[in-house]
Amino acid sequence: MIIMITKVEGFILSTVNYGETSLVIQLFTKEYGIIGLMAKGAKSMKNKLHALTLPYTYGFFYVYLKPNKLSILKDVDLITPFKNIHNDITLISTMTYLSDLTAQVFKESEEQIIYDLFINGLKKIEDGFDPLVITNILEVKYLNFLGVGFVLDSCINCQSKTNIVTIGEGGLICKNCYVNEPIIPLACIKLIRLYEYVDINSIKNINVSDKNKKIIDVFLENYYHQYTGMYLKSKKFLDKIKDSIS
Repeated sequence: MIIMITKVEGFILSTVNYGETSLVIQLFTKEYGIIGLMAKGAKSMKNKLHALTLPYTYGFFYVYLKPNKLSILKDVDLITPFKNIHNDITLISTMTYLSDLTAQVFKESEEQIIYDLFINGLKKIEDGFDPLVITNILEVKYLNFLGVGFVLDSCINCQSKTNIVTIGEGGLICKNCYVNEPIIPLACIKLIRLYEYVDINSIKNINVSDKNKKIIDVFLENYYHQYTGMYLKSKKFLDKIKDSIS
């Protein structure tokens, strides 16, 4: 039986040593979701795959595809090395967190669009856009795939479009329906709504004050903890890095 080599676009989420010379790769692909790859001999410095199978490599992967089994990696063509990200500790920590978060979100819903959101977000960070804003945009969009997204067109209780004072579980809350939820400034509510609907590819400029960025980031962190149950070590490490340079 002839086994055909399949070309897939993908991003290496993680690698695990296998034996003395090989790697097992967790690859997030545009076409097939998250798949496992065996990269034979990739740990050897002399093997052509050695430099092409590092975590967070983004490229075209040529594989012997085996559904529901470990596929075999034959070659890789890099699409972009994300040099700017890899040369900055905050940016590489951001990429690590987004990789972990994206993997968890995809495992919950397996929606193909998650791949495009993730890759497009990384491209914007590589191009110099504010990494915290891009991270928060992805976090807002990912909530929909986790089943705890926001209703941001009207109050979730009475459907009023006026006198909005904050965001609670599930979306906007107006003055009349407010109970004791933490108040979020209207400017931040508008930004979160923008994050929900913006096409990441269409972003040409980002201007968010440091104060509003911090408010939104803290709000989303608390929201994730309360309604998704996700506790990622990479997020804690990213927070420590940000605190150390602030």
